[in-house]
Amino acid sequence: MPTLFTDPRSGGVKKSSGVNVLPIVAETWAQIRDDSNTDVDYLIASFDGNSKTDITIISSGSGGVEACAAALLESKPCYGGVKLRGRFVTFFYVPEECPPLQRGRGKRGRRRYF
Repeated sequence: MPTLFTDPRSGGVKKSSGVNVLPIVAETWAQIRDDSNTDVDYLIASFDGNSKTDITIISSGSGGVEACAAALLESKPCYGGVKLRGRFVTFFYVPEECPPLQRGRGKRGRRRYF
């Protein structure tokens, strides 16, 4: 029986993590990357409600790293991005109180975020 190669570089089948990043995330990230837009300089995204697959915007706005840090969730893993001194920085945050199953689910979505 032939081996199933899952690495697309080897010609195998590309596996999906099953995570669906909603279009609003890409739209908000484009606003942050737009140098002429000063209304939005950070975003935080996480799983939508009780969904195990859909990632949406939880918070976005201006105020830099301080405002971004203040808006982080304390119960779910979060993905984020912030404009910092002319650069765009992305991050993955998992709070201490986050249950182990949600931690693992959060790591699965991290690869497809930005």
